[in-house]
Amino acid sequence: MSINLAILVSGRGSNMEAILRSIRDGTIKGVVPKVVISNRPNVRALDVARHYNVDTQVIDDNGKKGADWEYDKRIVKCLQERDVRPDNGLVCLAGFMRIMSKEFVQLYRWRVMNIHPSLLPAFPGLNAQRQALEYGVKITGCTVHFIDEGVDTGPIILQEAVEVRDDDDVESLASRILEKEHEIYPRAVRLFAEGRLRIEGRRVRIILN
Repeated sequence: MSINLAILVSGRGSNMEAILRSIRDGTIKGVVPKVVISNRPNVRALDVARHYNVDTQVIDDNGKKGADWEYDKRIVKCLQERDVRPDNGLVCLAGFMRIMSKEFVQLYRWRVMNIHPSLLPAFPGLNAQRQALEYGVKITGCTVHFIDEGVDTGPIILQEAVEVRDDDDVESLASRILEKEHEIYPRAVRLFAEGRLRIEGRRVRIILN
């Protein structure tokens, strides 16, 4: 059975594009992109999605943040209309600048992935690259994880390390981290589609071929 995919975005959608490109070129098999949902109108990600012939939907939150089941119900309605269900779907958060409500997390338990620009559990939340620089770490990176009811606290699927250079600023560090994000997010989606991820407590075990 194929996996029906929805991607939630708020901005440029570069991680979304990395996933869609991998589906188009056959690196990811058995995944059908059904919809790209944005909480903001007129963002680049919507144009990119249309370029890949993926349906788009704007569910405008009018700048209101924080977990909100009433808002998330509108997302669920859109997902169900596109046949992205808890039994056949995968939802990828790709720069989606909202916290999902506990009700949404429970409904789509272990069917929602997120990408974060640090080696979790270090530097969760916003401005992770700045947090890493201010703390003075020598190594940071990025993490793909399943979401749970916390903020960037769900079981970790994949991580990739990035060296912090002495001359780095937020922009240069973020740029190098983003390159790694574009590698590991499609890889995580492929592993999910191949049925090779097993959640055991807080650990995600990758089943070998």
